[in-house]
Amino acid sequence: MENRIKENLHKPEVLEKLYRANPAVFTAAFQQIYPDVQSEIAAQFWYERLRGVQSEITWGNLRDWVFVGIAALIVAFFMQMPDLFSISHDFYYPRNMAFFVLPGMAGFFVFKQGLPFQRLLWPVVLLLFSVVFVNLLPDNLSSNTLILTCLHVPLLMWFLVGYVFSGAQRAEVKKRVNFLRFHGDLLVMSAVILLAGGLFTALTINLFNLIDIKIEDFYFRYLVLSVLPSVPLLATLLVHQNPTLVSKISPVIARIFTPLVTVMLILFLCAFIYSGKDPYNDRDFLLIFNGVLVGVMALVLFSVSEATKESSSFFQRISLVTLAVLAIVNNGIALSAIAFRLLELGITPNRLAVFGSNILVLIHLILVTRELLGLIRGQKNLGDVEASMTYFLPVYAIWAALVSFVFPFVFSFQ
Repeated sequence: MENRIKENLHKPEVLEKLYRANPAVFTAAFQQIYPDVQSEIAAQFWYERLRGVQSEITWGNLRDWVFVGIAALIVAFFMQMPDLFSISHDFYYPRNMAFFVLPGMAGFFVFKQGLPFQRLLWPVVLLLFSVVFVNLLPDNLSSNTLILTCLHVPLLMWFLVGYVFSGAQRAEVKKRVNFLRFHGDLLVMSAVILLAGGLFTALTINLFNLIDIKIEDFYFRYLVLSVLPSVPLLATLLVHQNPTLVSKISPVIARIFTPLVTVMLILFLCAFIYSGKDPYNDRDFLLIFNGVLVGVMALVLFSVSEATKESSSFFQRISLVTLAVLAIVNNGIALSAIAFRLLELGITPNRLAVFGSNILVLIHLILVTRELLGLIRGQKNLGDVEASMTYFLPVYAIWAALVSFVFPFVFSFQ
């Protein structure tokens, strides 16, 4: 999009068509190239125009809403399939939870970018293969490999969405960073929609209770179950059409929670040492410990995407470096505990999956922290930090694929 804008900077009719076809992508691309073309009168006009409409809400065109509506109806049908065809809920929902939300989001980006089918061949093959593979796994609810597959396939589908978001081609660093930033805005918008939906639900149920009609079972079983998975899709449409709508909220969240979580981790490490908890032999504690670590890693990635902006403060970057260092310490503790359990108790699918994931997270944290320290010292630039954050993402995708599709065979579906 950046190149198309530059090439047609003196063709107002072409620029107008590009903008109307995809306001969000056009705006983001224009902001990227504006420093290079700001001497041009046409560029100055578009800069003022885009700045003027940032506060206005763009609802998109009818085609966008038709697509989202059709996708939501398809999702609703799949959510009700167990009752329509007498399929076990325990069998159906855990295996297919990755396919209710993420393919619709990927489809939206395909629809908006008009991607040719040739570029979509391997994502479609991966999606269909994942659906068939997961649903053909042996029906054993206690199977560790089944649980691991069900947990890692959503991560793999998320990377597929990122690939389509980037135009179904090898993404540049900027596009990968934009994808992470987009998800920060997406989470905020989804939370707003869910809060509004929760208020609507409370009002609806209580109003019917006033006339002694109990609709709770019907309401949650059919309406909420059918609509809930489409919330991220609706949020995707709103964020895509209004890239600046919540873009000022995400940095605020990052700036507030980064120092708060940093302080929390410091207090936790002190309390951990004082309490004498033993992660080497306490399995439940180790599981919770790793869950916290995953959340911290997600916050680090989200905060780094905000800290790489020119407007980020020195305090924000220092807080982020401190948080990353603390996450490395926590990861080291978890990794040593998992290694101990592997040596003492033997290899199991769960232990090996968690061990591999922790190694990847540790390496990624070290790379990001090193670049952040270089940025603070003036030895690195923002591009170096963004590169360290995004180049490692495909490694996670490969690991998720191994755990999802190889582990079941290696461990004989145990």
